[in-house]
Amino acid sequence: MIQNDGFEETEKAAEIESLPTGRREDSSRVTLRPITGRDQDEFLELVRASVDLHHPWMSLPATAEGFQTLIARYDQPAEECLLVCVRDTGAIAGMVNINSIIRGRFQCASLGYAAFAPTAGQGYMSEGLGLVLRYAFERLRLHRLEANIQPGNEASLRLVRRHGFRREGYSPDMLFIDGAWRDHERWAITSTVNGDPHPTLPAH
Repeated sequence: MIQNDGFEETEKAAEIESLPTGRREDSSRVTLRPITGRDQDEFLELVRASVDLHHPWMSLPATAEGFQTLIARYDQPAEECLLVCVRDTGAIAGMVNINSIIRGRFQCASLGYAAFAPTAGQGYMSEGLGLVLRYAFERLRLHRLEANIQPGNEASLRLVRRHGFRREGYSPDMLFIDGAWRDHERWAITSTVNGDPHPTLPAH
């Protein structure tokens, strides 16, 4: 771990190689990078500014203690928290989490994501999610990604449809959000990448 202003900063920035960045020769207007302890002030300010956008679909850490808990969670091998940043300014436009990575015969993870109000509605999250899919399938060599979405969250449903996710089912009372157990639609996408599988995938 790297100590930074009293926080344990993750070393994932050094571990993630060839992360898609939306360089100038590409068409993407965003870059991806792992969240770190240095992001606390900007992150918390964005969470406060996005309360109306996020409610009732999600609740993000809004205190320094909550942010530290977030950093600790995503300092684990089976978890990734990637910030979607505007390429020209570096401003954080959103975040995409790759949660609960399971290897072996499954090679699967679940996605969580959030846009932030100051830059919402400009397509940054769609571009960011596209980069995350490339990263997950090409660099992490995952086979499958899942997204669980509340039926009324039309913006989130449009986002996954745009990127080719398929609806696989409906789960009543699936996740505890905003004080109650909420129903969710289950969406997923599988990799079409041709390449060497992850070394944990059995040969047979």
